[in-house]
Amino acid sequence: MSALLEIKDLNTGYNGVSVVRGLNLTVNPGEVVALLGPNGAGKTTTLLTTSGLVPIISGDIEVFGKSIKGRRPHMIAREGLAHVPEGRALFYQLTVAENLKLGAAKGSADVTKALGYFPALESILDRRAGLLSGGEQQMLAMARALTVNPKLLMVDEMSLGLAPIIVERLLPILRTIADETGAGVLLVEQHVHMALQVADRAYVLSHGQLAMEGNAAEMAKDRSLIQASYLGETH
Repeated sequence: MSALLEIKDLNTGYNGVSVVRGLNLTVNPGEVVALLGPNGAGKTTTLLTTSGLVPIISGDIEVFGKSIKGRRPHMIAREGLAHVPEGRALFYQLTVAENLKLGAAKGSADVTKALGYFPALESILDRRAGLLSGGEQQMLAMARALTVNPKLLMVDEMSLGLAPIIVERLLPILRTIADETGAGVLLVEQHVHMALQVADRAYVLSHGQLAMEGNAAEMAKDRSLIQASYLGETH
């Protein structure tokens, strides 16, 4: 089985200064992978680099078996990478339906299928995105990404600004998407134990470097080990 995403000895950051150092990570078809770690660990930078928005300093990233070096973000996205960024990046003056159409405009669209994962949006298609609740906005951001039937879906901080009960409803949908479509999912999430419940595997970044990795179910059993990795105390 060929990996959808393969990050190889990645060093990436800003203005030539590495924020992430020596990272190796893979995501396979139908797999949910959690990328965990404290604020400032380099999780968002990893996703931005994978999307082509932050340049690689050294190492490589292969998406669908091809290096992203020298490729613009829209070229990577066109091949089947969808990125739901931190903060959702919606068009708040546009309606739910209009936001979905903009997502669909990037390629072959399946709005109906995307709404199937978030049926609550069907009754508010004419409502402006700026008037939605935080949970509804996150559902819209996810649905918009799904309109292009991505092969690899990256989700950055789905839970940002949401009540835990809403997060508990939304995170399992990522598991369903991976199982039903065969897409790979790379999830950055602060709700560690919720993320581990839906993930197959997990990586923990600390100070820009990989602190631990492994089977998500096994990692969930040992909270002390995860806490230590967040503090940079693992060896």
